[in-house]
Amino acid sequence: MSEHIATETATDAQSPNTTAGETVEAVEDEWTEYDFAGDAKFSATDLNVWYGDDHALHDITIDIPENSVTALIGPSGCGKSTFLRCLNRMNDRIKAARVEGSVELDGREIYQEGVDLVELRKRVGQVFQSPNPFPKSIRENIVYGPRKHGDIQTGLLSRLLGRDDSDAEDDLVERCLRGAALWDEVHDRLDDNALGLSGGQQQRLCIARALAVDPDVLLMDEPASALDPIATSKIEDLVEDLAEEYTVVIVTHNMQQAARISDQTAVFLTGGELVEYGDTDQIFENPQSQRVEDYITGKFG
Repeated sequence: MSEHIATETATDAQSPNTTAGETVEAVEDEWTEYDFAGDAKFSATDLNVWYGDDHALHDITIDIPENSVTALIGPSGCGKSTFLRCLNRMNDRIKAARVEGSVELDGREIYQEGVDLVELRKRVGQVFQSPNPFPKSIRENIVYGPRKHGDIQTGLLSRLLGRDDSDAEDDLVERCLRGAALWDEVHDRLDDNALGLSGGQQQRLCIARALAVDPDVLLMDEPASALDPIATSKIEDLVEDLAEEYTVVIVTHNMQQAARISDQTAVFLTGGELVEYGDTDQIFENPQSQRVEDYITGKFG
């Protein structure tokens, strides 16, 4: 444990940036400086987000390595999901949101003028907390995105023009469902309505749907929070497999889940502050911040 530890608690100090039971301490720069081999997929620098007058994220600077799993943990309201949405500019859809600072994807600024948001969100897919399959067949859920982007053409006109991609579409459906560990369960009912699947199957279908547009990154916002333990285990196994080909950033309230599946962990605490970031084993076994240790051991949050 670091020697930079304060003993005062939020109940004594009434700090606006802590919650009851949380130690008051100054964050040291070295707590968030994480050195890793390879290239950074994302680099955020001095990132701030406001919702109206609410300052939701404070000066976040972080590099996220490619082809790995990065977990974002912390108590409710600490800015984890806000940060996640910054990575594909989903906060742009919230009228009250204002973003300042820099986020680079493969070295290119995504907040500069002229960025194609459709192309950005194609490269940086997202899976949400509750499964949200389209009220269409399993097959139609997978092929919707590629058809929309013009990557696959089917139908009478396409056949007449010699551009029919039906075989490629079948291959895509199988590849994505296999990639989401769902093919064996649904291969004989691809034309059934996706809403008839179980919750865990629906979530894996949403992952398969995200894979269909060939992203580089998958953002996951508590993807297993509404699922039973068996479905959660399948999602966790899938996340680890996906990291071999994709960069995965996952928000989770389940600290055991973060410890099981992530390569590195970023801890956000009250007030939208990134307090510590590093190798997952180090964060959970030997955190440098007293606040992080208190949160992980359940003293607050």
